[in-house]
Amino acid sequence: MSDDTTTERARPEAIKAVPVRHPGRWIALAVIAVLAAMFLHLLLTNDRFRWSFIFLEYQEGKRGVMFTEPVLEGLRGTIMLTISSMAIGIALGIVIAIMRLSPNKILSSVAFLYTWFFRAVPRLVLALLFGNLNILWERIGFGLPFGTQIGKLFGLDNFDGQFYSIKASDLIAGFVAGMLALALSEAAYMAEIVRAGIQSIDTGQAEAAVALGMSRGQVLRRIVLPQAMRVIVPPTGNEIIAMVKDTSLVAYVPVTFELWFQLTQVSARTFVVLPVIVAALIWYLILCTVLMIAQYFVERHFSKGYGATAKAKQRLRDIQVEQGGRITGEVP
Repeated sequence: MSDDTTTERARPEAIKAVPVRHPGRWIALAVIAVLAAMFLHLLLTNDRFRWSFIFLEYQEGKRGVMFTEPVLEGLRGTIMLTISSMAIGIALGIVIAIMRLSPNKILSSVAFLYTWFFRAVPRLVLALLFGNLNILWERIGFGLPFGTQIGKLFGLDNFDGQFYSIKASDLIAGFVAGMLALALSEAAYMAEIVRAGIQSIDTGQAEAAVALGMSRGQVLRRIVLPQAMRVIVPPTGNEIIAMVKDTSLVAYVPVTFELWFQLTQVSARTFVVLPVIVAALIWYLILCTVLMIAQYFVERHFSKGYGATAKAKQRLRDIQVEQGGRITGEVP
């Protein structure tokens, strides 16, 4: 057969693609835009919000209620309460999680009872409980156990065996009571978060580390916990944000240098309710937004090497190796 009679394969016609229509999206967008416009109109035109009271005219010198010294002192107290409660809660939560995973039945049972109790009781009730624990004791101190009974045994009526003591109402009250209530409650939740993170790691890695001669503590610190952080960090960030909001509960202990307590005192003095609540809302929004941004970067740091991005980088390495190429520093 000659070349003239050779039939050429016909080229396919161009595909006439019709974009998929999404009318529901445009309708939802229009509804959201209308609702947003209505909300902005409410904020800007309703004088009962009293924005000048919030930002400018509460005190002389053009200072709004958000920026008065007592409120700023309460803001610092809220930050201190959040940091101290979370520090104790995280440290104690790690210990309880390890106890919960222990093969020792007594330790695991104690850890289970702890998490059961503090997860079941509301934090407001715990705050009120710790604020009134000083009713149980007149003084709290360090000394010989059963010192009073020992003194009576030897005829010493005034001997209590105490080396150092302090009035219970001075120790378990205010900031300390609120911090303990929040920290002990948080430890129960952190214990479950850490336990889930530890159990997400393949047990074969721990067994291999033990076979290489590492102790259980070294395995936990160097092998398990660094990998478990990818699972632990996101819920821990959520717990920190929740703790910022839960600090408002200790106003009922009461903790006087706390943001919500100070703002409620302003409302009680001025009989202005809604603007004070809006001021509190704005401060909590600012604090939680900063924490959300920090959480994003921390999560991104601990997520390196996992997920779709890691799979894409690994695939790029494989292609470069197949082609005999050199892996550059752009693909860590």
